[in-house]
Amino acid sequence: MPCHPLCAVGTSGGAGAVRSAAQPSPPQDDARVGWATRGARRPPGRAVDGRGAGGGDDAHHVGHHGVARTDPRGPGARPALRPPQGRTVTKVAVLGSGSWGTAFSLVLADAGNDVVMWARREELSGLINDRHENPDYLPGVELPGAVTATPDPDEALAAASVVVLAVPSQSLRSNLERWSRFIAPQAVLLSLMKGVEVGTAKRMSEVIEEVTGISGDRVAVLTGPNLSHEIAVRQPAAAVIACTDESVAARLQVRCHTAAFRPYTNTDVVGCELGGATKNVIAIAVGVAAGLGFGDNAKATVITRGLTETARLGVELGADPMTFSGLAGLGDLVATCSSPLSRNRTFGEMLGRGMSVAELAASTRQVAEGVKSCESIRDLAGRHDVEMPIVEHVAALVRGELSPYEMLGSLISRAAKPERA
Repeated sequence: MPCHPLCAVGTSGGAGAVRSAAQPSPPQDDARVGWATRGARRPPGRAVDGRGAGGGDDAHHVGHHGVARTDPRGPGARPALRPPQGRTVTKVAVLGSGSWGTAFSLVLADAGNDVVMWARREELSGLINDRHENPDYLPGVELPGAVTATPDPDEALAAASVVVLAVPSQSLRSNLERWSRFIAPQAVLLSLMKGVEVGTAKRMSEVIEEVTGISGDRVAVLTGPNLSHEIAVRQPAAAVIACTDESVAARLQVRCHTAAFRPYTNTDVVGCELGGATKNVIAIAVGVAAGLGFGDNAKATVITRGLTETARLGVELGADPMTFSGLAGLGDLVATCSSPLSRNRTFGEMLGRGMSVAELAASTRQVAEGVKSCESIRDLAGRHDVEMPIVEHVAALVRGELSPYEMLGSLISRAAKPERA
């Protein structure tokens, strides 16, 4: 019998870990810049210039990361840190210019990479290059000079050793079918997407491998409690990079580790992806409870039972149950279900207040991933005979078969059973 996914919570760290945590120095004058400007302690060999820390392929290298020259492509933009002298700057292609793709581009630039972001619309690409800001998806956040944009995927992918995929999960396959021929032969792919494909019930890493033919040991996923706006303003956050090849995960870890963004590694790709995808559906249910005016007891019940459902599916598919007690499981779930910045929670809350799915879809530029993924996760669970009542009820709500009140009422009135069943 596998360990319950919550059994490891609180078993590491303790008071000693708290005492050794980063302590901010007195704030500097520029209050617009987040944690990275406040002198937080960093791993040996990393330095802060007010915007982040440099990186490199050698995780044990110790050296000062000085401030870059002003990038000629970006006058007036914040300079990103450069790797120490003698270390090659990595070109990273970020395919997708939404809020998370843009925020992670900023992280990559802070870590010393040159970043070329693909934007579908030429107009948006021009605005990013001219204003050093993504006014459509991340307004008011100044981008480093090391971040540029292009509407040409060939230009973005040319000679990129790391390719970050940050498009809506249901459009990944069609986009990759156009892009795959431009990907460098030895490039490593990193998925930021948190979804399960409709129709095939495949995880995003499975879609990537299938379409590109790239082996799984070069495909990684990044997940965790990563609300894009908090990342963009350099508030402290952690994430998990999962890859079946631990050395690949470690190299990517160095490439995005900054003074404000702390990535961990994991080899459990299945668990990390399922945690990231399913929490979007659970967050919709939590939002519905909030929109109906229910209190913290109801919301905590949905969050906790949602974690149980997620772990149940993950373990059935071969995931490590311990993954769900970490950042990819509990961490991501709590952030997404609790924050007003969460699109999925907000979507559910608006449903609870009386708006329809169609009205909400028409009113927003970026769709809540859980709206599409609820059906594909339900499909995946059904294929493996795994019971996921919250996912099933959210799917029925989205299809219009249940009202918000009926959805929660049906969940709470289900037959009683042991908690661990």
